[in-house]
Amino acid sequence: MTYETLSGRRVVVGVCGSIAAYKACDLVSKLRQSGAEVKVVMTRNATEFVGPASFRALSGQDVACELFGQIAEVEIEHISLAEFGEALIVVGATANVIAKVAAGICDDLLTTTICPVTQRNVATLSELGYVFVGPVSGHLACGETGSGRLADREDMLDALDQVLGRPESLLRGKRVLITSGPTREWLDPVRFISNPSSGKMGLALAQEALCRGAAVTVVTGPTQQRPPWRAEVVRVETTEEMLEAVSARHLECDLIVAAAAPVDFGPVRRAEQKIKKESSPGIIEVARTPDVIGTVAAVGSGRVYVGFAAETEKLEENALRKLERKGLDLVVANDVSAPGAGFGADTNEVIIYGRREQPVRVGCCSKREIAVAILDAVERIVER
Repeated sequence: MTYETLSGRRVVVGVCGSIAAYKACDLVSKLRQSGAEVKVVMTRNATEFVGPASFRALSGQDVACELFGQIAEVEIEHISLAEFGEALIVVGATANVIAKVAAGICDDLLTTTICPVTQRNVATLSELGYVFVGPVSGHLACGETGSGRLADREDMLDALDQVLGRPESLLRGKRVLITSGPTREWLDPVRFISNPSSGKMGLALAQEALCRGAAVTVVTGPTQQRPPWRAEVVRVETTEEMLEAVSARHLECDLIVAAAAPVDFGPVRRAEQKIKKESSPGIIEVARTPDVIGTVAAVGSGRVYVGFAAETEKLEENALRKLERKGLDLVVANDVSAPGAGFGADTNEVIIYGRREQPVRVGCCSKREIAVAILDAVERIVER
């Protein structure tokens, strides 16, 4: 009988350790006669019955036996075999190999090449409470690009921080939305109005909220900061875009913390082309941008709204005015002109004002410690 459909096809033949292994020689020979291109992968036990040299002669290809055997250049053998084969046939499938494949055990080249149930096993362990960090996408050792790289060190540390976090927190199971970073208002294609906000405070709040068991969404303007592992991230650029992103999500949340520093003024008109110095009018007409936290707090009763007041004078007066004018539950005030408390710093010094609470003064410390104090104040409101 002839098998014309096999001509030109690529087949991987797996050979297991049983007396039937010798029959795989006949199969490989017939595949070659039918015009198929064949590669053979053998378990270590299979080589006790038939030597690799026999299959090398019959297939015209090198025979793969070891998971960490001879590798040409940077080729990873189990990946190259899986990519090569349009079909894989296991000859003399032993009870041992069947059991390992069903369980997802990959301890030799053949089972690693087959490996069909890893995602099911991940899902099973996730349901049992195990936390998986990664894999992430990127350039792989095999030369391919895709999902399979080990997670970054920072993501692993974030995960440990969150797993070992604060299990008794009142924010556990809550949904939290945090704004972070600056916004930009463009004058022309190459210039914009902005501020030096780094986004560090917002991301410290996000990580602390994650450690307290909350589901966190971060709406961030342009920054160079790495968002915390497991936070949903929405990237925006202008103040109007930040308002749109927050407005679309805040009614689904229990807590909204506006740690971003949106630009308060933007040009009335954006030039289509770069404004030349010699033709500049000298005066740029600006208009107020939207009030992000004030707008959403006005329509979001039943939620906790926290704002920030970055001031250079009259700290308490300006903070309390913002608390009342915008209808917030808390305002975090800081003097950005104070040493170690300005934009981009790793530390801060704040006073937390509330509607019914006594002010809480937090001396100069890390922004993560500031985040702890802020969310502690939020939890006191939630408890009340």
